[in-house]
Amino acid sequence: MMAKAARAAAAWRTYREVTKPGAPGLMTRIRAIPRMVGAVMRGQYAGMGKGKLAMLGLGVVYILSPVDVVPDFLVMVGVVDDFGVFLWLAATLLGESGRYVEHERNVIQARLVEDEG
Repeated sequence: MMAKAARAAAAWRTYREVTKPGAPGLMTRIRAIPRMVGAVMRGQYAGMGKGKLAMLGLGVVYILSPVDVVPDFLVMVGVVDDFGVFLWLAATLLGESGRYVEHERNVIQARLVEDEG
C-alpha cells in the first residue's frame, strides 16, 4: 500500500511540474531527451551525471527485457514491479529533461546577451 501511495505521489509531482505555467511542456521535454543524453555523454551538461544516465538506461532495459526480477506469472506483483520502474523512469526523465530545456534556454539567452554586448 505504501509503495502505491509513493508512486501516485511521484506521478502527481511530475504532472504538476509539467503543467506549471512557464515550465517546458510535455512534448518539449520528450523531444529534449535525446539532446540531453548526447550532452551528458559529451560532458556538455553538468546537470546530470553519467551514473544517473546509466541508471535511467538500466530502467529502460529492465522494462524492455523479457526477464524480470519479479516474474509476471506472479500476476499483480510482476506487473506492479514493471509499472513502478516505468513510473520512476518517466518521472525522472521528464524532470531531468525539463531542467535540461531550462539549461538550454539559459545558454541561448547568455549567447544572445554576449552577441549584443
